[in-house]
Amino acid sequence: MNSREARTDLVATLALDLIGPSQGHGFERELLSETPTSWYLTGYLVPADADDDLRLDDSSDEDIDEASTAGGFDDDSPVDRSASGNNYLPSSMGLTAIVPADADSVTVEVAWGDYVEEKYEEPSKDGPAKVRYGYRRSPRTETVSIRLADLDASRQTLLNVPESKVRPKDARGLCLSCVLRPVPHLGAACKALTVFLVNYRAVDADHSYRSCAFQAEFSIKCLNGFIGRADLRGTAASHLVDPDNSISDLHYRDVLEYAVGHGCSADYSRDPGASAVETVRTSWLPIHEVERVVPSTIDEVEFRMFSLAAFQSGQELADSLRPLISRYRSWVEDQQRISGHLDTESRKATASTALNEARAAADRIEEGISLLETNSDAFRAFTLANKCMGEAAERRLKNVPREQISWRPFQLAFVLLNLPGIVDPKSEQRKIVELLFFPTGGGKTEAYLGLAAFQIIFRRFTHPGIRGCGLSVLMRYTLRLLTLDQLGRASALICALELERRRQPEVLGDWPFEIGLWVGSAATPNRLGHVGYTGPGADQTAYIKVKRFREKGKEEAPIPLESCPWCDTKFGKTSFKMMPNEKAPTHLKITCSNYDCEFSQGVGLPILTVDETIYRRLPAFLIATVDKFAALPWEGRIGALFGRVNRYDKHGFYGPTDPLSTGTKMDDILPGPDLIIQDELHLISGPLGTIAGVYEAAIEKLSERFASDGRQKRIPKIIASTATVRRAGHQIQALFGRTTTRIFPPPGVNRSDSFFAETVEINERNASTNGRLYVGVAAQGRSLKRVLLRTMLTLMSRAETLYRAGGAEEMDAVDPYMTALGYFNSLRELGGSRRIVEDEVLMQLDRYSNRRRLDPVDTLFSDRTIDMVHIKELTSRVSTNEVSGTKEKISKPHETDQGCDVVLATNMISVGLDITRLGLMIVLGQPKGSSEYIQATSRVGREPRRPGLVVTLLNPHKPRDRSHFEQFKVYHQSFYRSVEATSVTPYSPRALDRALAATIVGVIRHSIDSMTPALGATQILDTSLKKTLDDFCILVAERAREHRLDLDQPTRDKLYNYVLKRCRGLIDDWRAIAHGYLNGANVNLKYQLYEEGKNAKPLLHAFLDPELENLQPEFRKFRANRSMRDVETNTELKVKELTEPLTSLAPKGAKI
Repeated sequence: MNSREARTDLVATLALDLIGPSQGHGFERELLSETPTSWYLTGYLVPADADDDLRLDDSSDEDIDEASTAGGFDDDSPVDRSASGNNYLPSSMGLTAIVPADADSVTVEVAWGDYVEEKYEEPSKDGPAKVRYGYRRSPRTETVSIRLADLDASRQTLLNVPESKVRPKDARGLCLSCVLRPVPHLGAACKALTVFLVNYRAVDADHSYRSCAFQAEFSIKCLNGFIGRADLRGTAASHLVDPDNSISDLHYRDVLEYAVGHGCSADYSRDPGASAVETVRTSWLPIHEVERVVPSTIDEVEFRMFSLAAFQSGQELADSLRPLISRYRSWVEDQQRISGHLDTESRKATASTALNEARAAADRIEEGISLLETNSDAFRAFTLANKCMGEAAERRLKNVPREQISWRPFQLAFVLLNLPGIVDPKSEQRKIVELLFFPTGGGKTEAYLGLAAFQIIFRRFTHPGIRGCGLSVLMRYTLRLLTLDQLGRASALICALELERRRQPEVLGDWPFEIGLWVGSAATPNRLGHVGYTGPGADQTAYIKVKRFREKGKEEAPIPLESCPWCDTKFGKTSFKMMPNEKAPTHLKITCSNYDCEFSQGVGLPILTVDETIYRRLPAFLIATVDKFAALPWEGRIGALFGRVNRYDKHGFYGPTDPLSTGTKMDDILPGPDLIIQDELHLISGPLGTIAGVYEAAIEKLSERFASDGRQKRIPKIIASTATVRRAGHQIQALFGRTTTRIFPPPGVNRSDSFFAETVEINERNASTNGRLYVGVAAQGRSLKRVLLRTMLTLMSRAETLYRAGGAEEMDAVDPYMTALGYFNSLRELGGSRRIVEDEVLMQLDRYSNRRRLDPVDTLFSDRTIDMVHIKELTSRVSTNEVSGTKEKISKPHETDQGCDVVLATNMISVGLDITRLGLMIVLGQPKGSSEYIQATSRVGREPRRPGLVVTLLNPHKPRDRSHFEQFKVYHQSFYRSVEATSVTPYSPRALDRALAATIVGVIRHSIDSMTPALGATQILDTSLKKTLDDFCILVAERAREHRLDLDQPTRDKLYNYVLKRCRGLIDDWRAIAHGYLNGANVNLKYQLYEEGKNAKPLLHAFLDPELENLQPEFRKFRANRSMRDVETNTELKVKELTEPLTSLAPKGAKI
């Protein structure tokens, strides 16, 4: 058995356990020990005239999240409640399909099962066998031919259509209800045929199950073929169409919807040898396998990293890469010929635009190759970057021979394409935001890490000596899990770079290459601390964490890494040391416990995880969360990350916040960040993206530098990446203020081929072609709680049976499905589900083998015992070390008994969980966005030989979930076209209320040396700074005017004036506050309460700071968040035991 076969078995068992046997199944004449209404969850029709006792399930209105706790960043969206009213079990099911006008008739094949009582003998240990009653299934099928002319298709009204009820022979009250109606937008060439199977049986009050039709299904066959319904998005007039919709219309032109379900889902496929879809059918358990997109393989081009590193001349290197250009351009011309056969002019125009983008990309790649030939610094940086990338990959891919470590074509092409914009800061390409758009798991990380390695090395070549130091590459994320996952890979690269620097200090400088992790205190110690420290965050300092780790051993590690990124040896008690001593530490030194590792003993790992050390050492590579930049106005040392330092010594760099006597003076400040990488761009949206967009004005201003002539502005290159995006250009312009975005790889004429990536056609005999299988479950009339319980029991128990059925080969094949990864849309739902898992799943799973049919022999299920410690959670409410530990456990095979049986997660896992072992995910409810759905479900089946299985549990009582279930197939055939555009509105009034003051204070504080120290806030009164301060106001206002070019000029000018007025008003209020303090009470102004200056008053306050009530109104304008996602603080309510009755505590005259 292989994993694909195991997956197929799990799906078949799920269908059998929730719905029952289909026609021809080995269990089609099964004998059950319980009534089928108790045994099965869905797939049957109750009588339409039945009373509520039969039509209502007692648990149908239970909410899975009731009485659960909420909170955290996972709960951004409101709960999608069920529709009001009773949630009845279904009495009908239907399909709608479009038939051609010349079709005379259709054939409907109906199948179902009836159950009757049957005696059987149950063996007894104490005496004779006992007579029991079971329930025997009788398979039923009927075929009905329907003449369409009998349905009187001439009636055009949709409100009073004629209806014909066709009763299958001997159906005891099952009826086919058929409606034929016109389809206005398709003209007279076709009609819409709707067929319902309705249960009109008389109710058997004593044996209600006899009135139901179990495993009900039907198919409709039309020999003329059904007409597929196209998605009309992208086909309107060219000036009204979103370009993304036009590309989707081009790429999914072959995806048509041939039927839609009503109360069930629809399935259809083209029969072998048929030219059209002739049969559509109902489905209670819709299934669709999404094809895998893989990087292309290209011959004649050198992609091996160590081979590229070995070239001795730029010409030889360029010659080895130029076949990539010729092959790419040849592909573009082939695509041009294909586009000539497209069926509409709009699609031809869309294809032409896409291919022009591809030609431009080819030109830029060629320019990058030529640069390697002519620019010696670029050539040397490129070869060294390849060497270091190869060495880092060699450490990670232990079983891959060195000569096989290679770039994927799109990765190398992306690096080459960006070289001109990196090498020449004056290049117009510097202004372009490059969006790396590739499916999840395709290798985007390696692409931009390669570019980062080139940039870091190139900076050392072009800025000799101390000026080559400082932050060169800034990589930003939105979620802890994603940040931690990338830290390991990026750290291995920095280790390789540092070892190379040690080998060539005369080339790469004396200052070490280091990487910093700049995130919140939940993940890393933000303060060093020392013996006796009692200040803010005293319990979370590096000193305390190291001390706990040494004393207890099993305590959380001081940093969110559990092993050396270079040799993968676990950190030990001696791996962390406060340097030079614990009384006055300046650095947390991390060493490997493996004495054979290059980073053991006296030589520490080049990893910085404490904020204070990061500000001092200025690592070349910094990994940060977006939220961290909310500290810009609060922390004076942050300016150092943007090169705002003027002195240095062997310990680090010093700026305006440090004593003037420290370090050697520098001729100029350091260069700012050269490269900004924004991974998972789609997550910088909504409220977070809106607030981040305001801060971005300050970040770019602090990063920019001017050439020696003072006129040529040099800005950082921005790289973004995502697997799901729509209207990326609008989002990027609103966020980063850049007007040009280029997506790479550019699309081709067909979605299956972009030259750098191709879609693999599924072949059951070839494991490398396995896709991800999606299964939809929706049980009308049942509670989602019950559906979740039964689904988990079925899949987990059956997986246990398969796992124990054979030897090592079977165990390896089933292992991906032994860990059930549950995905929930909110912490509320997760909280309720966790109780179900702990209270019910564990208990019932321990004896689930008792669920057996009496006949035939049923060995589907096995008992499975799960310890509570093997149930883990990946959410915002668990600590960073717990997250890291859970990730490690998930990656372990089930047989080790150190893994996880159940992992419950929220949107934290939608990015950053790259564990190839995972194969089973259960999604509770359709996520709010298609992007979230695609990203989250891509966490399973990342390795073709371990194909993923995603079971989506939909609530048919919620309109949105019901729609997804009824159109399950067509949605999953083209769900990338359903990705929604993100909303980013940084200059809306409410966004400015939350973030404008922080942005203005931040950019001023870190741009003007005299205003950077804590007491520098008073310098706002310096009249010589008036023009400089006004320039900052104009900068923010200009950015507001340019953030949406789709607005007309008068509207943009109005926005400019509005923002400029608000900025200038903030400056005036700041002056008024400082003037009032200085002249009225002879008190200085500082930025925040916890900074030095005992007699100084703070300018900034948190939004909920109670002190604001005692201050002048001007202070309320200088409220700032410490996180870009700040929400109101929780209010804890405690029940107090009353010593007096309530009536005695009430005010006089109050009614109790």
